[in-house]
Formats: sequence, C-alpha cells, structure tokens
Amino acid sequence: MSTVLAIETSCDETAVAIVKNRQVLSSIINSQIPVHQQYGGVVPEVASRQHLETINQAIAEALEQAELDWGQIDGIAATCAPGLVGALLVGLTAAKTLSMVHNKPFIGVHHLEGHIYATYLSEPTLEPPFLSLLVSGGHTSLIYVKDCGVYETLGETRDDAAGEAFDKVARLLHLGYPGGPVIDRLAQQGNPQAFTLPSGKVSLPNGGYHPYDASFSGLKTAVLRLVQQLEKNGSSLPLADLAASFQETVVQSLTTRAIRCALDYGLNTIAVGGGVAANSGLRKNLQAAAAEHHLQVLFPPLKYCTDNAAMIGCAACDHLNRGHTSSLTLSVQSRLGLTHVMELYRC
Repeated sequence: MSTVLAIETSCDETAVAIVKNRQVLSSIINSQIPVHQQYGGVVPEVASRQHLETINQAIAEALEQAELDWGQIDGIAATCAPGLVGALLVGLTAAKTLSMVHNKPFIGVHHLEGHIYATYLSEPTLEPPFLSLLVSGGHTSLIYVKDCGVYETLGETRDDAAGEAFDKVARLLHLGYPGGPVIDRLAQQGNPQAFTLPSGKVSLPNGGYHPYDASFSGLKTAVLRLVQQLEKNGSSLPLADLAASFQETVVQSLTTRAIRCALDYGLNTIAVGGGVAANSGLRKNLQAAAAEHHLQVLFPPLKYCTDNAAMIGCAACDHLNRGHTSSLTLSVQSRLGLTHVMELYRC
C-alpha cells in the first residue's frame, strides 16, 4: 500500500491531494474560474501564473489536512500530459523538486488516466475490464480499460469535445463561462423536444457510420443558425428550450454510443469520468438506458468529476505499487494518447 502526494495543474485548477491507494486523505482544489471568466475561457499564460502563486500553499494545506509529514509519504506524482504546457510545467517542476529534496520516487501521470481512476475513489472494489466514457472540455472518448496502464481507444470525437461544445453554445447564448453548469441548470426548466438538432454521426469511407465516434461541431453550428434565425424573426431567445434541446442531443449521442460499445465488447460496467460526468441529464439518461440492458454505470462524486489531484494520486498509487516510477528527465506533453501511458515509466 502506497501513500502518494499528487499535483494536478494541467489547466485551470491548482490541485494537490494525498491518497493512500484508493482512499483520499486530503484534497485541495483552487479553481481559477473567477479569473478566466472575464476572458470567456482559459488563458494559458494567466493559468500558469496562477499556478505559480498558489502551488506552495496548496501543498502545505494538503499535508496539514492529511495530518502527515514527509516521512509518511511514499511517492510524489504530477500530471505530465496532456494539457497546457506552461501549466503542466508548474506542477511537474514542483513534484520533481519535492522528489529530489525528500528522496521519494517520482510518478508522472497521464491526465486522462486520472479521470479513469476517479471512479475508483468511490468504488474501491472496481477492477478491469470495463468501459470508460471520458467526457470533458478537451476530450470525449470511449476507452476499453484492460488493466493499469493498458487501454484501447474504441471511439472518440472527431472535432469538438462534449464539454467544449457546451462552452461554445453557452457563449452563443450569452450565458458566460463555463458553459456546462449553466446550460444544465437551464435545461431542467426547458423542453428537450422543442428543437430538432443533428446528433453528429461520423461517416465511414465505404458508407454507413462509425458506431462509437462522435462529432459535435455540426451541432454547435446548428445552434448558431437556429439562434440567428430566431433573432432575425425578432423573437426573444427561448433560452431554457434551447439549452434543453442542445443538452438532450449531446446526452443521447453519448448514451447511444456508450451502450452500444459496452454491449459489442461484452463489458458489463461503464465508468464515466470528466467534467461532463457531472451533467444531470447524462447521469439520468445513461443510468436508465444501462438498466434496460442490465449494465452497471458508475459516476464519480461531483467533486471528482472536474480536474482534481485525488484522481491523479489514485492512479499514481496503482503504478507505484506495481513498481512503475518515472525518470526525473520526464517532460510535459500537450498531447499524448492513452496508449502511450506506459512510456512514462521505468518498469
């Protein structure tokens, strides 16, 4: 059993956590949303500076909350890919420094692997194989989880990620940033059948459609044209109905693909991760559809859906328990597929 201090700075949350295998001993998350709201999205340079200003205090708070000292920490972990390069460098440099100062093993963690492990924090008995539906601002993927570090991508978005589509549509509707929570709230007051929107099927070269891949850029464009038409007619925007129709289209797209993929591969469990996993419509619809096919769907608690260091620590513990550690020469990468996870370690 390993106890790991983990750092997550891939985007706009400065997060530090201490995790003992699948038990969270402390979790500190400093969100930068108020800072970036004035820009309508994350500004990389601003995010990096914010991480620099808050990282040391977050580390101190994590140790204090867990009531541990450095002698009780077995390893130091940090997200190394994918993400904003400057932001990742802040967390990675801090983790490497702590590793050298306290003579602890260093573990670099793939951000998406962290989202897979978020479900383990509330479901500690969960074991592979299972299907992971990762839905966030930057990623929308269906992942066959075979073992720690062993993943196969079965489907993904060909353009905008689901969370990115939420943010862009919210901007079209002048709802502010981030878009996911406000659209979710509005959708609960609207009619999801008010407007018919495209589900974003991905065509294959020989005809037909890819069963697991998704596309959301066309959906975003359809909402734009609908808004323009309504405004041209002098109509006030029915924001609740627009939000509900948009959300219903995204949710049905994700649900249909996830259920089909699980059935086709004989996987009985679907674990959902990422910021969009907090969406109430997705939780309700996917649970209902899964029950019809006798499948189990697992969602992490809301606090572990968005970026956090507890999920990074959970993944790091599993790797450390298996003897996987990273070199102090490991660099950050803005893009790195899940199939390359084991390249981060010296086994």
